[in-house]
Amino acid sequence: MIFAGCKNPFSPKLDLSPNNSSQTLSDLTTIEGLFQNFQFAYTFRDTSIYGKLVSKDFVFTFRDYDKGFDVSWGRDDEMKTTNGLFTNSQRLDLIWNNIILSTVDTSNATIVRSFNLTVTFNPTDVIRIDGRVNLLLERKTSKSNWQMVKWIDESSF
Repeated sequence: MIFAGCKNPFSPKLDLSPNNSSQTLSDLTTIEGLFQNFQFAYTFRDTSIYGKLVSKDFVFTFRDYDKGFDVSWGRDDEMKTTNGLFTNSQRLDLIWNNIILSTVDTSNATIVRSFNLTVTFNPTDVIRIDGRVNLLLERKTSKSNWQMVKWIDESSF
């Protein structure tokens, strides 16, 4: 059987490893390929695709407006949080909009880009988010894959 050892091929387990052997859908040596894979990961709710985009040194930061300060977490918490979103939603529609700022050299890039995200938990529980990501991307060489090292969420909820 082709799925020997796999309990459910249609429900992949949470993949926490930064360098897993799963394939990506677009070329991660390009920044646009990273954004396409990001969108695919959300569309298919697949942590194995998403995990390829997140560096082992990753830091996510967002503003907690209720408490009045910034909150940050690392790769492990990012993967667990994203897996929770993927598991608990019925559908995720992510649309990448204009790139507002782009600073790129051979091994580092800062990209600020707007997005629209629709999260459908069930037909009566739908959340729409219009926001902006501020991403620091890195790669070792000009032929290496880009990965997210820092994500500052510039959305205001």
